[in-house]
Amino acid sequence: MDKLTFEAKVDWTKGKEEQFVDNNFSRAHLWHFDGGLSVPASSSHHIIPIPLSNPDNIDPEQAFIAAVSSCHMMALLTIASKRKYVVESYSDKAIGILERDNSGRSSITKVTLRPVIRFSGANVPSKDNLRKLHKVAHDNCFIANSVKAEITVDIL
Repeated sequence: MDKLTFEAKVDWTKGKEEQFVDNNFSRAHLWHFDGGLSVPASSSHHIIPIPLSNPDNIDPEQAFIAAVSSCHMMALLTIASKRKYVVESYSDKAIGILERDNSGRSSITKVTLRPVIRFSGANVPSKDNLRKLHKVAHDNCFIANSVKAEITVDIL
């Protein structure tokens, strides 16, 4: 594969009435992606209290977990298609753990994917073949290959 470059623009502006003192400022900002999509983002309200964070906005930790899950799904769908498995639906409620890592820094240390996949047709993978599909998908996921957190798949 050739070297590819991806970009995302992030914008934050201090509110007009807002003081920028003592860590007391809004964390709300925008992520801008090619194609014109803009996503309201904020720090997690689990880390920075409301109203300094906005729980209605996506936070970087959720985005990280979603990126891992999405990449795994796309790799699995590609492999399943090549192996003549027909996937009707794929739903994953992924979980990420933020905790102190071995160096004492806060880190997403584990991501657990819990995909529920519905196949149709005569060629439906056995549980063993499904495990193999997930292994190959994991090995081919660009995001999983880019992070140090442990990533596991619970086959439901």
